[in-house]
Amino acid sequence: MIITKTEISGVCIIDIERLLDDRGFFARTFDAAAFAQAGLTTDFPEQSIAQNHVVGTIRGLHFQARPHEETKIVRCLKGALYDVVVDIRPQSLTYGRYIALQLDDRDFRALYVPPGCAHGYQTLESDTYVMYAISAPYAPAFARGVAYDDPSIAIQWPLPISRISERDRQWPRLSMLS
Repeated sequence: MIITKTEISGVCIIDIERLLDDRGFFARTFDAAAFAQAGLTTDFPEQSIAQNHVVGTIRGLHFQARPHEETKIVRCLKGALYDVVVDIRPQSLTYGRYIALQLDDRDFRALYVPPGCAHGYQTLESDTYVMYAISAPYAPAFARGVAYDDPSIAIQWPLPISRISERDRQWPRLSMLS
């Protein structure tokens, strides 16, 4: 596997290295030693999956508040999505900036999302499945979010929005987080 750092501290792209033969391919998607060597979290006690019926669906921008902050590894198992990570750490040099990339079932690239970053995505295909490895148990009382359409972040979603939950429509702007 290849771990590539991005311009936002702690956010990494994880690419697989395929071992090909006449049956198909095999690839490691997680290696605790490689993660530790890169200074990344290696403990992921929870995994989740999200299915999205319709192209253009938005989920996010989500994060967990202290003391239940979490690290996520996000990978598309089926379909394709436009994945977004926003730096919401006020002390960070990249505060309020985001990175975005396509994750899909063709290259199985993953995105490593550290604590202090909000995460969300828009589906680029119908029937898209997303898998999350999560470093901390979900704590509903500490679930938070940032407005997907916050003008100070100015995410350029690639498609018209077809579906978004009422909860995700109501998250505050970044400037309102305390």
